[in-house]
Amino acid sequence: MRLLKVATCNLNQWAMDFECNMSNIKASIVQAKAAGAAIRLGPELEVTGYGCEDHFLELDTVTHAWDCLKELLLGDWTNDILCSIGMPVIKGAERYNCQVLCMNKRIIMIRPKMCLANDGNYRELRWFTAWKQRGELEEFHLPIEISEALSQESVPFGYGYIQFIDTAVAAEVCEELFSPVPPHAELALNGVEVFMNASGSHHQLRKLDIRLNAFMGATHARGGVYMYSNQQGCDGGRLYYDGCACIVVNGDVVAQGSQFSLKDVEVITSQVDLDAVASLRGSVSSFQEQASCKVKVSSVYVPCKLTQSFNLKMTLSSPKKIMYHSPQEEIAFGPACWLWDYLRRSGASGFLLPLSGGADSSSVAAIVGCMCQLVVKEIANGDEQVKTDAKRIGNYTNGEFPTDSKEFAKRIFYTVFMGSENSSEATKMRAKQLADEIGAWHLDVCIDGVVSAVLTLFQTVTGMRPRYKVDGGSNVENLGLQNIQARMRMVLAFMLASLLPWVHSKPGFYLVLGSSNVDEGLRGYLTKYDCSSADINPIGSISKQDLRLFLRWAATNLGYQSLAEIEAAPPTAELEPIRSDYSQLDEVDMGMTYEELSVYGRMRKIFRCGPVSMFKNLCYKWGTKLSPAEVAEKVKYFFKYYSINRHKMTVLTPSYHAESYSPEDNRFDLRQFLYNSKWPYQFKKIDEIVDGLNGDSVAFPGEEASYGKEVGVVAANSGDPSAGL
Repeated sequence: MRLLKVATCNLNQWAMDFECNMSNIKASIVQAKAAGAAIRLGPELEVTGYGCEDHFLELDTVTHAWDCLKELLLGDWTNDILCSIGMPVIKGAERYNCQVLCMNKRIIMIRPKMCLANDGNYRELRWFTAWKQRGELEEFHLPIEISEALSQESVPFGYGYIQFIDTAVAAEVCEELFSPVPPHAELALNGVEVFMNASGSHHQLRKLDIRLNAFMGATHARGGVYMYSNQQGCDGGRLYYDGCACIVVNGDVVAQGSQFSLKDVEVITSQVDLDAVASLRGSVSSFQEQASCKVKVSSVYVPCKLTQSFNLKMTLSSPKKIMYHSPQEEIAFGPACWLWDYLRRSGASGFLLPLSGGADSSSVAAIVGCMCQLVVKEIANGDEQVKTDAKRIGNYTNGEFPTDSKEFAKRIFYTVFMGSENSSEATKMRAKQLADEIGAWHLDVCIDGVVSAVLTLFQTVTGMRPRYKVDGGSNVENLGLQNIQARMRMVLAFMLASLLPWVHSKPGFYLVLGSSNVDEGLRGYLTKYDCSSADINPIGSISKQDLRLFLRWAATNLGYQSLAEIEAAPPTAELEPIRSDYSQLDEVDMGMTYEELSVYGRMRKIFRCGPVSMFKNLCYKWGTKLSPAEVAEKVKYFFKYYSINRHKMTVLTPSYHAESYSPEDNRFDLRQFLYNSKWPYQFKKIDEIVDGLNGDSVAFPGEEASYGKEVGVVAANSGDPSAGL
């Protein structure tokens, strides 16, 4: 037997905070050594932090990374352990995303990334060049300061692996695993048994199984030990890196780290038998045949052993059941951990949330409550860093620290119900009840006086006073009155966030939390610069449907029972007067349901459908209940309001990224914000297709050929708050 102890980790790095990052790297190496590991793998670009973005273009960033690596190599950190360290490296005129493989105070080789992530939230080609040379390793001359300090002039650079006396080890960096021809396939044929994947992968709902299936698939048929390391936490932007470091042997997961955690450092280890890898490969005839005519990959020889022989004192790791969170748990824990990182690193003393008693703001409140529960739980488990941060943020003195989540929430969480004459008593009571269950400091503020003052000013200036539509006013007046209320709430929220800590003799300031969901952003069903405008938004990339599932889950699992009643209530903005024969409802205002919005969003973004292809696809999807003409009207109605309101995405509050059809304009969904909302060419094409179908006997799966229905817009709505404003 060839027994090998390997260690990989989740690290909560912070872009451009080299001291924080180095502290975590050192702690992970110490833990790996203490466990007896011969290999330690860290995340992609762990020295700088993955999310440095245009800071990667600064020479300082690369220089600081080399200084940090020098510090590691001059100490005893790499003694008797192979360490894979992620950092940027400049070779010649090009900048590369690299794994620097070190051992015993020496750099063994530098492995540049060959396939760069450049879609969705990733822009690696903006900062790095992909390594394209798959031939011989090249000589890389170390920077003079590093060379002199290490007494090492140059190192091998490029695509290759390290050949030890008893095994072969190679790096495969993040995106390379998901490329059409991943390096591990060729490396396995060259005898590599241990693969180290350093990654910077962010959380996205329902995505983890794709990642884990790739790890298992990499070694299921060709054998091998696959190590995966990732960042975990908010490193300074919209993304939450969701950890889940793991170790896979011959297709089986033998160790798995947490996906969501408040820990800065989490190291997992496994004891594996490399003879099991050799045995599997020797039993697969096709592997043997392909290995016999393989393309040779360059290697670096290190006259050193990593493994140990048979020893009953060493226990082999066995396959374990993979831990997957439900989508509801992902919504609870992911944004909660992201909020904690943002709070402790921003210097703020807490959060302020305009709490309307509706589903969206209540979801945000529940996530903050979940964050408080996680903090208290982690302190009880002995995490000193969480304890230190919580004491500072909660302004604890005399050795006190949080032991109860409700008491902690009272110190760091304000909720404000900003009611008007249009608000119902039911939403007011729901907001108060939820705040009490969480432990938040709750305020009940009536904004009628502020709104009336603004309207009086308008009347003084113009001589006219607008009226609601139900009182005989026009659509323009109706929208204007709704927008005044919404925008006053934003102004009051920021005022309270900055001054309430002063009122209560607390240090610092509070961050304002937004609560618009991804579907409202897509449709533009929000007022520009209303309570959707905040410092950060933990649900801005989560669908209404998922939020309702989360509310039902949280009512039981987080202990906030009022959420069940909140989820059951019909969504309403409560910006228009309530009458016996009229009550404002979101889906009526929008002219479409939230379920339909999710369908439109996925087709527009994930399946890259324009108006015509969306119409064709929905004819099949909805053909059992709608005629082609009705589908056409729905599609045109969506694209009309999507394009009218697209400009709102340019000022959307920075939101936690969770959904693959997010319309976030900053980096994920890059499109124009000035459209011809009539879409004349595309809509004409749709009309031509509908006209062509009218004369044909067309039956979609499960429907009659004759529809027998009149065509009509879903809801000829003219009361959309802030449509185009």
